[in-house]
Amino acid sequence: MSQASFDTPVAQSQHPFQSSHDNAAPNPPGNRGDNTQETWSNAAPIRNRALSVRTKTNPQPTKTRSRGFSLLSLRESVQPELSRKLFRLIKSENALINAYEAAGRERMAIATQLSEWGEQTSDEAVNDISDKIGVLLSEMGHLDEGYAAVLETSRNRLKMIRDTEKSVQPSRDGKGKIYDEIQKLKMKEPQSVKLVMLEQELVRAEAENLVAEAQLTNITRQKFKEAYETEFAALIERAEKQIILAKHGRRLLELLDDSAVSPGDTRVPYENGAQARQVLNDAEDNLKEWQPEYKAPSENGSDTSKGKEVSRPVDASG
Repeated sequence: MSQASFDTPVAQSQHPFQSSHDNAAPNPPGNRGDNTQETWSNAAPIRNRALSVRTKTNPQPTKTRSRGFSLLSLRESVQPELSRKLFRLIKSENALINAYEAAGRERMAIATQLSEWGEQTSDEAVNDISDKIGVLLSEMGHLDEGYAAVLETSRNRLKMIRDTEKSVQPSRDGKGKIYDEIQKLKMKEPQSVKLVMLEQELVRAEAENLVAEAQLTNITRQKFKEAYETEFAALIERAEKQIILAKHGRRLLELLDDSAVSPGDTRVPYENGAQARQVLNDAEDNLKEWQPEYKAPSENGSDTSKGKEVSRPVDASG
């Protein structure tokens, strides 16, 4: 996408990315002739941060409230020790997904409310601009919903690691149980013939566990990498598309004359309807032209070809 999409004059064209007021006869575009440049605030200074989010060895005592009993705590308690931490992580991911889905729905509801408010202002300019900004906000809501769907894909890959951890736990427990029996028997009956049988059983258990541990290592590294490659690719897509929509939103606001008028004076009629429609056309075109810079794993785990989107196709209908 070129910067010219945001800076060059716009022209009237028919396009499906339209708001509810575009059925009305368009006003002829006015000659604004302004050469306004966007200004962006400086980024916040980078602050010193801890190099790890893990709990310190001797943390400061804090007042905590007991979580009490819940179905979640019950399910967590019956998980094998090896998979409990990942079980909690996966449940937290589910809450995050629900939050993004809810945020997307709220964003679209707000977009509708903004359009309805603009309509009842009886101000032609506010009516048109608010409706078209509502279209952009609604598309941002769809981006949040699409991002939530990709987070679910990432979460499913973490589940594969969790399931593998659960399958390895019995192997570890079995090996440990046999080893403990051997040590007890050596203390009580060092000459027992059962020791030979237990030692042979331990060799078999160790061989079985060795295979299971190797599989766990392979699955963990592969699915961990795939999960967060998927999430980061979707995060980049969502962020870059939000930037596209936000910049076009600012273009729409530039079409709204907010200069003060004195009591009794008549404001200049709004004549930017065609230009406002073109902003939506440009926004849709930019979204369609967007291509990912990074590869993301496909559903079967292999990399997708560069240029394939990782989230839902954009709904250009607004």
